[in-house]
Amino acid sequence: MPDSKSSPWWAPEKHADRRPFLVARNAVTRAVRRWFEDRGFTEVEAAALAVSPGNEAHLHAFATEALTTAGEASTLYLHTSPEFAAKKLLAAGETRIFNLGKVWRNRERGPLHHPEFAMLEWYRADEPYEVLMDDCAALLALAAETAGAKALTWKGREADPFAAPERLTVAEAFRRHAGVDLLASIAADGTTDREALAARAPVRVAADDTWADIFSKIIVEKVEPELGFGRPTILYEYPTAEAALARPAARDPRVAERFELYACGVELANCFGELTDPAEQRRRFEAEMAEKARVYGERYPVDEDFLDALAIMPPASGAALGFDRLVMLATGAQRIEQVLWTPVPEG
Repeated sequence: MPDSKSSPWWAPEKHADRRPFLVARNAVTRAVRRWFEDRGFTEVEAAALAVSPGNEAHLHAFATEALTTAGEASTLYLHTSPEFAAKKLLAAGETRIFNLGKVWRNRERGPLHHPEFAMLEWYRADEPYEVLMDDCAALLALAAETAGAKALTWKGREADPFAAPERLTVAEAFRRHAGVDLLASIAADGTTDREALAARAPVRVAADDTWADIFSKIIVEKVEPELGFGRPTILYEYPTAEAALARPAARDPRVAERFELYACGVELANCFGELTDPAEQRRRFEAEMAEKARVYGERYPVDEDFLDALAIMPPASGAALGFDRLVMLATGAQRIEQVLWTPVPEG
């Protein structure tokens, strides 16, 4: 019998080690569904195949070929998020919906990443995005209570899931953890100044780094490792340039109604006050795909049906939470494969 380190996930001794995490996952799944149903949400199920997998520059999709009965081929993608489908349902008249299902992202594998994983998304029509902050806090407490955990844990670090999350703007976090005045590099209309940010950056800046590249390096190297210790952190008001699907904040158009939820230094959720202007959304998609073409030499099509739906979609707020990561932190698992019933084989 091979040792458990090299044995496949289905080896009896490895499965025995993983099974407590998996049973806890099932319990958290049931609890989350009840939580949403008790609050008047309708569970929906987005189709996995889509004409566009999403239009963010650094997300990578799995493509497949669809054939008609006559054998004519067209490209479809496994979605990277159920977002486009969910927003079409809001346009159709749904008001409170959630989707707990699989999504797929290529070029992603590691302790916290898997090419196929579970995403919990929920949307509230005609409700402010601050309500999602309360939702996220409640779901952390629910997962921990269901798993019998007093703390969320990851690599020896802890966060109290029952404590009110710290709320910290991105600009405040940059000042506190990187010594950078982020907003000084953003004009009143939301355009960014690469040189202004590069001059202040406490990270290595390459000659061909864009403003977005520098922003990403600072947040990954200096900010994220400091978030969600002792209690969760809600990092909010991302620059509009870093929130392609979110509406600008009313108080300052340089930033958007976007927040991320962190615990133990791990990003758990990404949440928006949703953009509903189809012309502005098209402009942002085109900019994202131009960047994708520059960096990776490819681009994904725009879902024209989605843009049509945006024109009649009501104001809404939406959240996407990595369900496997939530289970990991609530159970103390160290790798995402420990909480997946059947992990995808490594190529």
